[in-house]
Amino acid sequence: MELAPVRHDWTHAEVKALFEMPFNDLLFKAASVHRANFNPNEVQISTLLSIKTGACPEDCKYCPQSGHYRTDLERERLIEVEKVVEQARLAKQKGATRFCMGAAWSDPKDRDMPYISQMVKEVKELGLETCMTLGKLTNEKAHELRDAGLDYYNHNLDTSPEYYEQIISTRTFQDRLNTIDHVRDAGMKVCSGGIVGMGEQASDRFGLLMQLANLPQQPESVPINMLVKVKGTPLENVDDLDHFEFIRTIATARIMMPHSYVRLSAGRNAMNEQMQSMCFFAGANSIFYGDKLLTTENPDADADMNLIKKLGMNPEKRHDYSDEAVEASLSSQVADKATSELFYEA
Repeated sequence: MELAPVRHDWTHAEVKALFEMPFNDLLFKAASVHRANFNPNEVQISTLLSIKTGACPEDCKYCPQSGHYRTDLERERLIEVEKVVEQARLAKQKGATRFCMGAAWSDPKDRDMPYISQMVKEVKELGLETCMTLGKLTNEKAHELRDAGLDYYNHNLDTSPEYYEQIISTRTFQDRLNTIDHVRDAGMKVCSGGIVGMGEQASDRFGLLMQLANLPQQPESVPINMLVKVKGTPLENVDDLDHFEFIRTIATARIMMPHSYVRLSAGRNAMNEQMQSMCFFAGANSIFYGDKLLTTENPDADADMNLIKKLGMNPEKRHDYSDEAVEASLSSQVADKATSELFYEA
């Protein structure tokens, strides 16, 4: 029997009981699930680049790029394709296998799509996995991105449906679900997670995970961000989140979405090595690598590599074969081996 089968029918009571397990029991369960589905000593290295910065019309209270708030961020236009490719090439040289591009838009306009599509094509030619986050997508634009070769589209749910209106008023929770539906319909993979530490309750943290896990198809990528408090945003003075609560969120995500990459995303600057190592043990298997995540500070790249080395882990290599081939290979391994050896699912 599979240790943690993929489910889409989690109840509030079940997730609450899981989230509130004794801490060591929760981590043990999460680590066991992780080992059954991934190589626990590999971490995927991703790089995230802001391709258009600031003046976003949305009013997300956590975001320094919102045009509604006075932060020190300077507005920048959509950068040239050549500069994006240059940054992608540099990211690959430093060990990244995944390159994400983000634009501070409510949604991409028709005039932007040829440039966006060209970025995707040229970054893919470098052999990197590609992801974009551009705001809301229509079905037509999702298909345009798919035709350009985009692998993943990121559109976070941010928080639970119950807490959502305390954070954002210019875009509904259903708007976000609609974009995810369009991404799926186009045949791309979904990257969707959220932010914790925005003043929400524990019920909102596991409520977010329940929404993600109960989607018709679980996201292949689940970024978990810890709020980075930025002066000038409405959340600049919110109380810090207890670090054990963050680790609980990582562990619960791993158990509920056993085949997904759980990405340790924003907020790592406030995490010491011990906390990050506990997140890896609990099932996080991807980090964003580089000095910045869009506009917020990120740990030094050398420090990240030193930590990975200290833990005896390795950066994951890019796999160029299809998901179907991976699944067939894993099925063969499971069928041929009576023992519960560790195996990796890409």
